Amino acid sequence: MAVEIEESRSTSEKPAQRSRAPLGGLTLGLVAKIIFLSTINATSLWTLGQLIPERVWLGVAFVVLATVAIDVVYLTKARWAIPIKYLLPGTLFLLAFQVYPVIYTAYISTTNLGTGNILDKDAAIEQVISTSVGSTESGISYVARAAQSEDGTLGIILIDQRTDPPEILVGTNEELIVIDPADVVFDGERVQQAGAFTALNLGQAADFETELSQIAVPAEEGVIVLKTFSRAAVVGYSLQYDEAADVMRNVETGVIYRPVDGFFRAESGARLNPGWQINIGFENYERVFASEAIRGPFLRVFVWNWAFAAGTVFFGFALGLLLAITLDHPDLRGKRFYRSFLIFPYALPSFLTVLVWQGMMNRDFGIINDLTGLSTPWLTNPWMARGSVLLVSTWLTFPYFFLVSTGALQSIPKELTEAANVDGASGPQAFGSVTLPLLLIAVAPLMIASFAFNFNNFNVIYMLNRGGPPIPGAQTPAGSTDILVSYTFRLAFESGRGQDLAFATAISILIFLHVAMFSAWSFRKTAKLEEI
Repeated sequence: MAVEIEESRSTSEKPAQRSRAPLGGLTLGLVAKIIFLSTINATSLWTLGQLIPERVWLGVAFVVLATVAIDVVYLTKARWAIPIKYLLPGTLFLLAFQVYPVIYTAYISTTNLGTGNILDKDAAIEQVISTSVGSTESGISYVARAAQSEDGTLGIILIDQRTDPPEILVGTNEELIVIDPADVVFDGERVQQAGAFTALNLGQAADFETELSQIAVPAEEGVIVLKTFSRAAVVGYSLQYDEAADVMRNVETGVIYRPVDGFFRAESGARLNPGWQINIGFENYERVFASEAIRGPFLRVFVWNWAFAAGTVFFGFALGLLLAITLDHPDLRGKRFYRSFLIFPYALPSFLTVLVWQGMMNRDFGIINDLTGLSTPWLTNPWMARGSVLLVSTWLTFPYFFLVSTGALQSIPKELTEAANVDGASGPQAFGSVTLPLLLIAVAPLMIASFAFNFNNFNVIYMLNRGGPPIPGAQTPAGSTDILVSYTFRLAFESGRGQDLAFATAISILIFLHVAMFSAWSFRKTAKLEEI
């Protein structure tokens, strides 16, 4: 009997063993692992092919190390690798999408990146020279006709009479093309078509006079430009770069431009554009506190930013908790309907609802003033605008706290409040000593997160009234309801001096450090609630 039982066990186990290895010894898990690692390595090779030509060595190092780490961890059978298999993907994503952007932003804040200072020095030199078309002809000229290709590209048909027979070429801003004689069509003695380009008559060419005058065809001796509608000439570049002296020299005037603060500048103060990106240390941070034009509005914006974030969290939590307590009454009918109705502001896209509020608060055409018969400057008076911003932000925030407060209240045992009532505590006393402390254990971390979110709540500020109205006398584009993130945006993109990206990133780093330190301090303080 025992032998029969053993045989039945062995026969019952064989199909199970065969089912685990349906591919000649390969299990389903091993196949999935091979596919996963093959995909990772193939993606890494493709990424390296993109990064190496661009010389992004930090990215190359990260991709190589990450790929090696994944291969080692997922191919080894050692016990120490088991927890790392679960931690490694999240860690890599954290490094790539959280840590690296913060580090890169901090690096950019120490540069002069912005309009006119985007390229590196070599690219800036090349562009400065290529755009410095001089006025002195080199002696080489062509018979020319303005032309246009089938796709609308303007060019110049050139006839080089220095050769026999004359060579036909077509020039554009990008290149100079030699045309095969078989692809040239003549109208009498004049070239009518060369390759894909068809000659324009004088009337047609006159319509494109400005565009044709800006064509500079690259050539070995300089650039070919159109002098008249029938003649083109080679002119040299007016600027030359002296690599040994690291200066730019104007060969026509003799003026020398030296590198100063990421630009080539002459002694007269004239500069050549574009410039290049350089490291300037902590100058952007010094501007925040040293420049009176920035420091004054910055401090006002900073104080209002705190009031806006804290006020939004306070009023939103208070209103949400009040509604949660009201709808938690056991005898109230239609709870589901009321709760569903109250989360509408949270369910709708915020940028749409903010625009609706903007229309409702319009002084001349808004429905609020129409219904009340008033002419209240909701968005144009500084203090009314601040109150309006807080009102709209609270309206968007309270459903969130209503939901979390409802869940937290239902998780608090009723026996605790009943015991407090038996001990003689009134309703408010039982709420303050029992319900609220237990509620804050769950809600306090969410309040901190809400504060951090509203500290950078760009949508409400910018879409309601673009941070306005303007602060009187401010020398920078600062508004009465601007918060730091919207003020940074306006400094970077609306200051009238082009994009000042590096300065904007410096303020972003200050915001990040401020919110990070406040959040860390708040979490440390709220941890004491768990001791209740």
